[in-house]
Formats: sequence, structure tokens, C-alpha cells
Amino acid sequence: MPVYNKLVRDKIPQIIEAAGKTFTMRTLSDEEYRHELRKKAFEELEEYVSAKDDVTAIEELADLLEIIHALAECHGATIEQVEAVRAEKAEKRGGFQEKIFLIEVHDE
Repeated sequence: MPVYNKLVRDKIPQIIEAAGKTFTMRTLSDEEYRHELRKKAFEELEEYVSAKDDVTAIEELADLLEIIHALAECHGATIEQVEAVRAEKAEKRGGFQEKIFLIEVHDE
């Protein structure tokens, strides 16, 4: 019997039941939920970093984006508000499209 002890997507219990299996679960408190979302973000990021092809990378990026949506809500924001902050930062500091790799800065 596998033990997972991790946050899973909302429809996983129905998927498990449809497969004719039983399970044990509980609903997390708000504090536990935020903590588990943060852990899940690292898990999904590791899966993205380990992706061997573009299709898998996109799947993992989609999972990360789902976590970001949930975390935004945990922090009392919408994804549109997060996007507005991202756009403002990009306007002020730029994005990453130019592939700039900073080596060092010399104090004169």
C-alpha cells in the first residue's frame, strides 16, 4: 500500500475511486495548505528541471502554473494581480529574453 502524504489535485480522489481503490485523506488547514503548496512548488520545479523533452517541460510548467494560481489565492490575490506585478517588474527591470548572464560587477 503506497503512502503519499502529499497535496494532490482536487479530482484525484474520484480518479482513485473510479479505479476501484480506496484511500485515506484529510482536508488541510489554511496554514497546512500554504505549507504544502510551497512544498509542491519545489516538487513540480524539480520535475520541470528534470524534463528530458519540450512536451514534458510544458506539462511541468503547466503544473507549476497551477500551483502559482493556488498560491496567489492563498495570499489574497488573483492571478491577474500577480501578472500585473510581473508586468510592472518587467517594465522597470526587464525580462529574461536577452539571455544576459552577469559575471561580476566591479566597484570603481
